[in-house]
Amino acid sequence: MKQIHLGVFEVAGPQVGGTLSWPHPRSDSLRYHELDFWIGMAKTLDAAGFDFLFFADGFGFPAIDGDLPELAARGGINFPGIDPSLLIPTLARETERLGFVVTSSTGLDHPLQTARRFATLDHLTGGRIGWNIVTGASANTVAELFGHNTMKAHDDRYDQADEYVDLAMQFWEGSWEDDGFVGDKENQVLADRSKIHRITFEGQHFRSTGYFTVDPSPQRTPVLFQAGTSARGRAYAARNAECVFVQGTTVEATKANVADIRARAAEWGRAPDSLKIMVGLTVTVAETSEAAAAQRKEFDDLQTDEVVAVLYAGNTGIDLLSLDPARDLTQLRDDGGVVGQMGQSNIDRFLPKDGSPAPTVREILDQLRGRGTRGLQLTGSATEVCDQLEYLVDETGLDGFLLEPIFAPADLEDFARLVVPELRRRGRMPAESGTGSLREQVLGKEGAHLSDDHPGKRFSVSSALAAEVGV
Repeated sequence: MKQIHLGVFEVAGPQVGGTLSWPHPRSDSLRYHELDFWIGMAKTLDAAGFDFLFFADGFGFPAIDGDLPELAARGGINFPGIDPSLLIPTLARETERLGFVVTSSTGLDHPLQTARRFATLDHLTGGRIGWNIVTGASANTVAELFGHNTMKAHDDRYDQADEYVDLAMQFWEGSWEDDGFVGDKENQVLADRSKIHRITFEGQHFRSTGYFTVDPSPQRTPVLFQAGTSARGRAYAARNAECVFVQGTTVEATKANVADIRARAAEWGRAPDSLKIMVGLTVTVAETSEAAAAQRKEFDDLQTDEVVAVLYAGNTGIDLLSLDPARDLTQLRDDGGVVGQMGQSNIDRFLPKDGSPAPTVREILDQLRGRGTRGLQLTGSATEVCDQLEYLVDETGLDGFLLEPIFAPADLEDFARLVVPELRRRGRMPAESGTGSLREQVLGKEGAHLSDDHPGKRFSVSSALAAEVGV
């Protein structure tokens, strides 16, 4: 029976998914500046057997016509937020086994900076860190914040990201041998110089030569996560990712995306099932179906077209309220514009495909109301929720779910109290939570390092190899 892995999708901000929830009495997320808020959440997840707490992150902000909309500020729609990576050492100190995944872009700094940051986090968490690899977000707002006129085109960013990750993995895998750090007080030997190797990289986008100053961390390379279901995103995930976060809109689309990613992984010589594929999921659960439905309605009643439009514009650069509500998104192209280079998954899902008509802008607004960038939605009792979780895993080939709470942390506490025990009773979660590195817990493998069939293993260094290539 297939086990169900669980993570939680969060932001270090007032609410998740670009929907409106922070004013509700059940939400405590206005405390997102406080360490105690996150410590309490992390302890709940740790005790309940969740695999990891995942932080989305970015420097951008929702923009319409290049400026911050009034509603984004007033409603807290993907704005503001703090840096979640700075929370992680404290949260690791307060938990025993929970992993932490943080988002970092491949388009803003040099791979050396990312490699150093994640190697440090892997040391400080005892091997419980993951990197969610993104190529960009928030249309051109990030490019402008960093002094650039425009951002690279969507597929070009993935080409750059391939090179970015390759160089980062060279630092993690190829700079120090496993026993390079000695720490011998008696003989006064801190490190074995013969086991520390120069990295020399000459690429189209990045160059580097020198020595990586961080000795090998428990996992060496953090667990590699990637989110995105565009064609280029799926290809990127198949090459690089160990855990893939797909956009779940329908069961059929999710099943197709899972199968496609696994097939692409096989083309890279990787075991298709070695990738763990998860989908975003919002769960509203209560003791009865009626209580859960009433709770969900309170959330839905907070949502408006304006909330949807601000969120969608921030993700894709497209202002839905400026378009003809009776036409679909191809009106942008037909009227001489471009469909978009950001949030490709959230654009592609609304374009014509397979000969079927695309939804109109009015229908898009209705679909996204109360959903935002969230994935699948479940509401019901614990039994009903577990039935649906099992169905989704068995029908699509998914390995698990990233819960996207609407009222944090109350939704997560309800799930831990009501759903987790039932999943354990059904044999879908282990009776005793796993331990070890994040890679061991999520991938179910022995050992904390990359699997032998991961492309990053080609960068691994040994004394014999180093002598052969002269490093």
